[in-house]
Amino acid sequence: MELRKVGGIPSGDIRLPPSKSIMHRIIIAEFLSGRRDFTEYAGISDDISATAACVTALSRGGAQITLNCGESGSTLRFVLPLAAALGVNAKFTGSAGLLSRPIAALSGALTENGAEIKLSPDCILLSGRLRPGKYVLPGDESSQYFTGLLFALPLLDASSEIVSAGEVQSKPYIDITLDIMSRYGVNAMETANGYAADPQTYIAPMEKISAESDWSQAAFFLCASALGAKCTIHGLRTDSLQGDRAVLDILRRSGATVSELNGGITLTAERLNAVSFDASDIPDIVPPLAAALCVADGESVISGCSRLRHKESDRLKTVSEALSALGANIKISGDTLIIRGKPELSGGQANAAGDHRIAMMCAVASVKANGDVFIGGADCVSKSYPNFWSDWEGTEK
Repeated sequence: MELRKVGGIPSGDIRLPPSKSIMHRIIIAEFLSGRRDFTEYAGISDDISATAACVTALSRGGAQITLNCGESGSTLRFVLPLAAALGVNAKFTGSAGLLSRPIAALSGALTENGAEIKLSPDCILLSGRLRPGKYVLPGDESSQYFTGLLFALPLLDASSEIVSAGEVQSKPYIDITLDIMSRYGVNAMETANGYAADPQTYIAPMEKISAESDWSQAAFFLCASALGAKCTIHGLRTDSLQGDRAVLDILRRSGATVSELNGGITLTAERLNAVSFDASDIPDIVPPLAAALCVADGESVISGCSRLRHKESDRLKTVSEALSALGANIKISGDTLIIRGKPELSGGQANAAGDHRIAMMCAVASVKANGDVFIGGADCVSKSYPNFWSDWEGTEK
């Protein structure tokens, strides 16, 4: 396990990788519209490489296909219903952490509509074929279930509906899915309690779609800027469908000043103030915001964090443990993080727990640490942002 000393504070121009959420969806839509070569996506990040590898394997066919999803929850939850709609016999593999993450609700909805799925700690075996019908999903477990089904259901030979049992959380991610589908000529309708889709054909647009920059990754540099880093973030769309653009509003509420000039965004703040917000729709930006609020005046409360428990780590726990190790006053109460701000952090050694967002969060915390910050397992950033450390420290890429 790599033990990395965080070096320096980011400055200058930062050009972010493309949105991971959008890239997953573009690759799947490209595959469904007939594309078969996805080599250009290899190396963007581990998660994107996993989705590209899975659709490549689907395009090649075979009696039983092995689909290695790596550590990517998006890949597994998007490709499982897709393979079921195509009637593919497949063996889904991945890291132990991935296969322990929630999937039963999605697999249950699939098996009730024609698929045969066997879950084990080592793999997921799929056979059978989906039929049109009603698919009932929990709204508060993962929006990725909805995305996977939304991509798959138009492939069936009659209309289908997705019914949400309870309010859908992280709905902005589903909005991204619907937008990408529409750009490939396929439309699903939002209903009073879910979504409905008719049989349709995916058609690639005349001009290839490119993904905008990633607000989830931008949040780490924006929070660092609010703590004193002097960098300008390029490539972000302030009208983006990405829900994580809410980081700007939260930082504004905390006292940061946001400036937009020549396509770049900069933040400054003399001092941050405590702020409270509900993270139900924006779980991925909890780590950087928690790091920033550790040095804000007053007590911040981040509620709606239940789904953080089922990420690459139990992120509610690892956010608290890593920031505490660096000197923060932070505690968990149910599904809520309570942070009492301090003038600065002490520094020290924290464990990334195999979670890319925890490693990057510790970098943000280092901006206001009066001692060195060391991160165990810092190389896990390759899951979503392989160039994070070179961008952070300004070294050659």
